[in-house]
Amino acid sequence: MERGKETATLGGGCFWCLEAVFEPLEGVDRVVSGYSGGGGPHPTYEQVCSGTTGHAEVIQVTFDPEVISYREVLEIFFAFHDPTTLDRQGPDQGTQYRSVIFWHSAEQNAVAQEVIADLTRRGFWSDPIVTQVVPFKAFYPAEDYHQGYYRANSGQPYCRAIVAPKVAKLRAQYRSRLKRTEAAGPA
Repeated sequence: MERGKETATLGGGCFWCLEAVFEPLEGVDRVVSGYSGGGGPHPTYEQVCSGTTGHAEVIQVTFDPEVISYREVLEIFFAFHDPTTLDRQGPDQGTQYRSVIFWHSAEQNAVAQEVIADLTRRGFWSDPIVTQVVPFKAFYPAEDYHQGYYRANSGQPYCRAIVAPKVAKLRAQYRSRLKRTEAAGPA
């Protein structure tokens, strides 16, 4: 990891959605779609989709905590998926779509617990948050065609129906948090 950078590993449904939300954020250096939390090394997309590996679709975000804090990363994570549905996000179902935070340090674990407690206390959702908060063990990058998927395939039906509304919400509600080149784009 680069000096002064931090890593967050998050699963909240399809990794294409989360990747599209985190890539344009100021302070985010890199977002890689991949797999974490299951058994066996180097799973394929087909294996993960079968639900037999125990891996979740995740993104691994490398960010500058001087620009965007881990707490802010998590607050945005929770704003762009439903953490109250077990093993499901919209039309995507299975353990690979679970809501999960893989913490990389005791401090990240504590912050994740605080954010969840705060959201619960504020009654942000009417149902309980079921997000798993577990120690990070391994990350396996997804196949190349998954990287930057929305940028390369924004006209694809799934992207238009599921990802594009999240990107529009990001531009509308978090414009001040976007990289300058992104903030200048359409609302």
